Amino acid sequence: MTKSSAMADTAFPVDHTERFTGRVEAYRRFRSRFPREIIALLNDHCELMPAHVIADLGAGTGMFSELFLENGNSVFAVEPNAEMRAACDELRSSYPRLTCVDATAEATCLPDRSVDFVTAARAFHWFDQGKCHSELLRILRPNGWVVIASLGPRHGPEPVTREYEALLREYGLDLDGRSGWCHIEDSARRFLSGCDMYKEQFVGVDHLDFEGVLGHSLSISVTPRPGDPRFSTFQQAIRDYFERHQFQGTLALPTNCELYFGQLR
Repeated sequence: MTKSSAMADTAFPVDHTERFTGRVEAYRRFRSRFPREIIALLNDHCELMPAHVIADLGAGTGMFSELFLENGNSVFAVEPNAEMRAACDELRSSYPRLTCVDATAEATCLPDRSVDFVTAARAFHWFDQGKCHSELLRILRPNGWVVIASLGPRHGPEPVTREYEALLREYGLDLDGRSGWCHIEDSARRFLSGCDMYKEQFVGVDHLDFEGVLGHSLSISVTPRPGDPRFSTFQQAIRDYFERHQFQGTLALPTNCELYFGQLR
């Protein structure tokens, strides 16, 4: 049995809503932020206005919700994980139009035809997409929009990105659970089949010190955490990776944000 397959057999939460328990601080400190240009794009293509109501499914700590809150929208941040939802709820001190909802993408607890946009950012691959599709048809108003977003290290031939992906494969605890994110475009096309789907891409670079690289790694649901017997080896592997690619104490990690949006029929 290889190291990767042995780790994949390690006990791991079957309930996806608990995958990020214990990772909230790393998530909100070290995950990449979504580009604000997304709002301008949705304004141009979807006529997004501050009066529109947003349901952000799998909202996590509220990073995607915050873009719409800054735009003046009312946002229902639907998040089943208690720790993530508590972190998101802290945004209410700055954004009174935020309402955090203890629910799932498949059963949002929102009223029929109550929202104009449904968003899912870095969470879509965890959903039961058949049940979610039916739920969105229920809560969306006529001509409402679905917006699916991904954001993470860019896939490509550059050693800095190729080696990072290899580290996650080598030390990942649940590669099957993570693999859905690699096929987000296929999933989005299936979900939005029967309607016009639009795609946009935003590329960027995160400039990270060692703490940032390690923190980003710990925010990913499949990596070993402190207390895990594999953690010290994983941490050393991250340090070795950082030293190979850093320049004057900073590693430049290319990122890619992809946006898929359309109107459900």
